[in-house]
Parts: sequence; structure tokens; C-alpha cells
Amino acid sequence: MKKIFLGLAIVGTQLMFAQKVTGLKVENNQKKEQPATISKDKVTLYDDNFQTFIKALQSSDYKAVNEVLSDKVKEIVTEDVLKKVKDGIDVNKKFEILKVGYYVTMDGSSHPNIKYKYAGDSSSKEVISAVFDDDGKLLGVLPAKKDK
Repeated sequence: MKKIFLGLAIVGTQLMFAQKVTGLKVENNQKKEQPATISKDKVTLYDDNFQTFIKALQSSDYKAVNEVLSDKVKEIVTEDVLKKVKDGIDVNKKFEILKVGYYVTMDGSSHPNIKYKYAGDSSSKEVISAVFDDDGKLLGVLPAKKDK
């Protein structure tokens, strides 16, 4: 009998101190949606910076490469990293735009992204993907994985 009263007392206490939540408002902390397409002027700016990057990479002019890199990645990018990027692609071939869109980073922000293929290549196979900052500077260059 004592156990029943003890159980009822515990349940009654929980019900007595229960609170009803009113006026709760859910906030959405996500950033505003980016437009689905990138304007032609921006694509031209991004493409020009990418072509400058490729030319500087081809001639191993790392000072010129530094000029088109975003301030966010200048500290991370070393000559060894640039050599690995150079080894991952054929810098002697011309590149043409395959696809334009946005790349979502791990922190949830989206950045303009252009996927390139080799000019004159009949297959629409991605060779390299370039991620840009809003001001047109390069945030990242991702060579596509080679098929074995």
C-alpha cells in the first residue's frame, strides 16, 4: 500500500510541476538561399580568374597564383599543394565550362562553383571543379578523381 501511495505521490508531483510552453517561436538560423543560377558577368569573372590561375600554375609562377587566391586559403596553400593540383590535371590543355552551380561547404555556406572539362573533349566528363569566393577569388580547386 505504501508503494502505491509513493508511486502516486511521484506521478502527482510531476504533474503538479509540469509547465505548458506557450508563445514558442522557432528561429531559422540558416542563411538565405542563393539564387539558382549565377549571372553571366560573374561567370566571366570567375572563369577569367580560373584561367589566370591555370596559366600561373603552368609556368610555376606562385606569386601570380597567390593573387587570384582568396585571403581565406592563402595561408593553407603551399607550393607542395599547388604541385599536387598541377599533377592532378593537364595544365597544357585548354579548359571549358561544363557546369555552373553552387558548392555547399561544411559550415552550411554556399559558394559559386564551376566545373570544367578539357576543350574539344567529346565526353562531358568533369576534369576539375573550382570554388570561388563572392568577389571572384579562388577558394578551392578540386581535380576530379581519375578512373583506374
